[in-house]
Parts: sequence; C-alpha cells; structure tokens
Amino acid sequence: MNRLKAKINDVFWSKYDALVRDVVIPYQRDALNDNVADADPSHAIRNFRIAAGEEEGEFYGMVFQDSDVAKWLEAVAYSLENHPDPELEKEADEIIDLIGRAQQEDGYLNTYYIINGLENRWTNLKECHELYCAGHMIEAAVAYYNVTGKRKLLDIVCKFADHIDTVFGPEEDKLKGYSGHQEIELALIKLFRATKNKTYLDLAKYFLDERGKRPYYFDIEWEKRGKTEHWPGHRRRGPEYDQSHLPVREQSQAVGHSVRAVYMYAAMVDVAMETGDEKLLEACRRLWNNIVYKRMYITGAIGSQAHGEAFSFDYDLPNDTVYAETCAAIGLVFFANRMLEVEPKGEYGDVMERALYNGVISGMSLDGKRFFYVNPLEVNPEACAKNGNMEHVKPVRQKWFACACCPPNIARLLASLGHYIYGVKDNTIYTHLYIGNNTEVEMDGIKVGLTQKTNYPWNGKVSIDINLDGSKDFGLGLRIPGWCSDAKVSVNGQQIDIAGVIVDSYAIITRSWQDGDRIEVDLPMEPVRMRSNPLVRANVGRVAIQNGPIVYCLEEVDNGPNLQTLVLPKDAALVVSFQEDLLDRVNVITAKGERVKEEDWGKELYMANPCTQYEPADLTFVPYYAWVNREPGEMTVWVWEK
Repeated sequence: MNRLKAKINDVFWSKYDALVRDVVIPYQRDALNDNVADADPSHAIRNFRIAAGEEEGEFYGMVFQDSDVAKWLEAVAYSLENHPDPELEKEADEIIDLIGRAQQEDGYLNTYYIINGLENRWTNLKECHELYCAGHMIEAAVAYYNVTGKRKLLDIVCKFADHIDTVFGPEEDKLKGYSGHQEIELALIKLFRATKNKTYLDLAKYFLDERGKRPYYFDIEWEKRGKTEHWPGHRRRGPEYDQSHLPVREQSQAVGHSVRAVYMYAAMVDVAMETGDEKLLEACRRLWNNIVYKRMYITGAIGSQAHGEAFSFDYDLPNDTVYAETCAAIGLVFFANRMLEVEPKGEYGDVMERALYNGVISGMSLDGKRFFYVNPLEVNPEACAKNGNMEHVKPVRQKWFACACCPPNIARLLASLGHYIYGVKDNTIYTHLYIGNNTEVEMDGIKVGLTQKTNYPWNGKVSIDINLDGSKDFGLGLRIPGWCSDAKVSVNGQQIDIAGVIVDSYAIITRSWQDGDRIEVDLPMEPVRMRSNPLVRANVGRVAIQNGPIVYCLEEVDNGPNLQTLVLPKDAALVVSFQEDLLDRVNVITAKGERVKEEDWGKELYMANPCTQYEPADLTFVPYYAWVNREPGEMTVWVWEK
C-alpha cells in the first residue's frame, strides 16, 4: 500500500498542526540551544560545534544526544511541507551545514565519539547508540530531501551509510554486529526508497538477520573492550532487553525495552514488504497480536514497567507504576501504519487511532511547552514524591528532559500526520483516519481529489467529496472503527447497505466515481464502559469510560481528592456535553456517582465487617490526553463500578 500525503484542515488536529509550527518547533530549537530557563540543558547543538572544531569543550548529555537534533530537523521538514517558511528553512539549512562540518572524511558522524575519541567507535553497539543516532539522522535527511528537494543532508547520510556498510556485513573483515537500540533498520529502508540504492536495503536486512544469532555479539564486543560498560549494570538486563534473544523470525512475544521493540517490528514489516519475506511478516503478525491482545493499555500505551522501560508479561498492566513511554506509543503508531500498508485491516487502524488520540498526545501539554516521558493511567502526586517505586512517574509535565527523546518525537509525528490518513492498494483508496483534510491521488493517470470534513473525535459524522475531471472506477475503503456498532454510509444522499461490502472492517465502496460525488459516513458515538480481560489484575471490578476513540479519566480538580473512593453505579447514565471553554474545547462526560464515606472508619485501619456507607458524588470525566493541563492533582482512568 502506498501512503497519500494530505494537507490537514481539521477542527481537532489543525490545533496541533499550528502548535507544532508556531510553538513546539521554536521551543525545541531553544531547548536544543540551551535557551529554555529552568529546564534541563541539552547542549545538543553545541556538541556539533565542538565536533566541528568551532568551539572548545567536552561532550555533554546522553550518548544519543545527536538524535534530538535529527528528530527536530525531521519535524521541521514536515512542517515546511505543510507551511513553507523561508526563515525556518534557512535555520534548518544552517544546522545541516554545521552537521556537515562535523562529519569526518570517511563519512562517520557521531559527536560523542568525535569529541571523546574515534578510536573507540563501533566498540559498544549494545549501549552507545551510534547506529540509533545514524538512523534518526537518515530519517531527517530523507524527509528534508522529499520536502525541499535539497540534497545536502541526504548526501551527508548517504556518505555515513556507505561508511557503515564498510564496517558491518557478512564479509570476513567486517563486524557481525547490530544496534543495541533499533532505529537504523527502518531508516535504511527509507534511504533505499529515496535513493533506489539496494545497498541500504541489504544492510537493513543484514542487521535484522544478524540479530539473535549465537555466539551473542554483545558478549563478543564486551570481552573485546575489557568487560567495561557505558551504563553500569546494563549488561544484567540480558538479550531480551534489546530483542536479541532469538532470531527475529522466531520471536513471538513482545519483550524488553518497548521502544526498541516496536521500532524493530516496524523495520521488519518494511523489509518484508520490500523482499517478500513471508516468514518475517508472519513474525510481525505474532508480535502484533501479543502486544494488542495481552500487553497494551487502553490508551494505546505500551511498556508496563520502569525497569528497562519494558514489557513485563501477559496481562501485567499496572496503572500507577506503569512506564508507557511516549516514544513507545509513537513506535506503536509506526508499527500499526506499516501493517496497514501490508494488509488493510481495521484492527491496525483502530490501534493507530487509539494510540494517537490517547497515548501519544497525552505526552505534550496543550500549550506545547511541557512533556511527559511516562504516561501513567493513575496518579497520586504524594506517591510520586515519596514512593520510590513511582519516582519515574511525574504528576506534571516537564519543560525538558536530560533524556529528551520524547518531545522531538512527538513533534515529528504530529508534523507528518497527513501521511497517515490514507493509503492506496489494488485500485482502492483506504481511509484509515477520520481527519479533515485535502489530498490528491493519481489513479491510472487520472487525478482524484478528496476533501474530508468532520468534527471527529467529538462526533462521528464525516463527509468526503470527490473532485476529478470526468469519471473513474475505483474503490473507496472506509474504516469502520471497532468502537462503532451502527455505522451508516451514504453516497449522494442514498444510503448503502454496507453489510455486504465490509472487508476486514473496511466498507469498500466500488463504483464509477464522478466529480462532485459526496460520501457521508455516520459513526454514532455514545460513551461506553470498557472492561479489561479478567486476567488484568489491576482492573478487576473497575471500568474505563470511552466515547468514540477518546479514553476518559477522573481528575482531582473536578472530583476532589481520594479518587479511589469514587464508584460508578452500574445504572448511572453517562451524559456527554461539549465544553467550548474547557481544555481547548472537549466533550466532557458526567455521571451521578457515589463516594465511600471515609468518616465511618474513624481511626481504624482494618475492620472485619465494615458497613460501608456511600454518599452521592457528581463525577466528571475529561479526555485522558488533556489531564493535568489545569492544576496538579490525582488522576485515574479506571474507576470502581458497583
């Protein structure tokens, strides 16, 4: 399936589009240049100046600090695609020039090793992220080239990739290694598609094929460098941490660091598409099923434990000690989107939508200046401050991070969102996401324009207008979300019986389309109580509220403290109202609930036969993605039901 590029014009997402352009990109530029007061310093740009010999100093920051600059450049590229800005482009060109000046003659590019000693490069692939940083720079270069047509950064990364190809491979004189943090693999596929140079495809495939082989490469390099570690204790995490415990085609469970995992799975899909490797694709399906049916939060978040920022085991989905890194939800979007390219199945679109509307945008404040690394589903600020098991959970978003992978990751995804709405396969245009936009696709030499309008996600009414010269036979695939049980579709006012045209949760309308044809989709939304599989221990007896694609939560600011004492009666009505002046315009859900009367317990900590009393309580649920945009306090997604 080929993706279409759409220009977003949407009630919900245009706010994010403008936010990235006007606030996030300038704010993150300032952060990368250490100009955000009271925020963790970055020094990422300064590292490049030092590497280029233009400043004196030592490398500062995480070993993967270069990647923050790369992701920012990628966000800039996609922003320029939607909103040309000569000044921003000039600024990006200047940073690209700096990157070029830091690059070594043999093509090598990594400020940590350029500054600290090139003799140690490629000696600690497990921990030191050289290939990860290379991957992000490649992604930025491809995006910038595709948008602006400028080759400078593309030429830089091609030279770097060519250098990498001289270092790694099956030949006797090359290293038999691969990245400890996957990213290079999916980036090389993008570089292959941009340049048509098969070397890059072969190198991506090599890195995947080599992973999981024995003897274990990371043991070999550890012995070679004198059994030293960059991150003390890192080695104890074992091969599952970086998904090198088994050859990739034999893997069936999502294990280890969740971001590494989904980046690798996305690359596996890409390589499978380019090579026709069915075994690789079958492994992707197994891993997808394990995540979605046993290891994913209702918000589309993944990674249930702070130790290793990792998956733990099936159905282990704690809400308060969760990790749920923003980057992991973004990686799941990448994985889902690539699975859609292989086979347009509604379940992939459903997960992509769930992650986007909940687990991804929760990672950024509504003003674009604060960020979550960890996205909990239950928060008690006092526990975050005093319980060491929850010290990774922050009750408010942060201005920046010493490890700042998430903020520029959000920026690049949101700036590129127009590439995720549609796909084309077998003479059918598939609508994966309902987002207001304009796009144009060429079908057998005929240009077909699509204009989508909607107030999604606040209601499910969508219109799509066809614009073309004459007529054209093709299919239009409309995803029927899993949360919708009574979808209706009409063409030019005439309702279609979609029961007979549903294929893998897409209603495929095939006809001779005419200029001016209008498709109307009605996806009725009503708030529902979502329940977990009973094997999810954390949620037994509790429900979460969802309306359309949006997951809701209770906040202390609306409901008072001690949210764990609130209960939602089974017969309580859930009432939806649209609030113009709250949280940048949202649907709010209210219900008549109850609260446990704490005073009945007196001074007792335990009681044999308590006569639990309840008092009325008005419950107010707000979209999870928008929590703690007013004032700090408790929050919970799951509420007790009785």
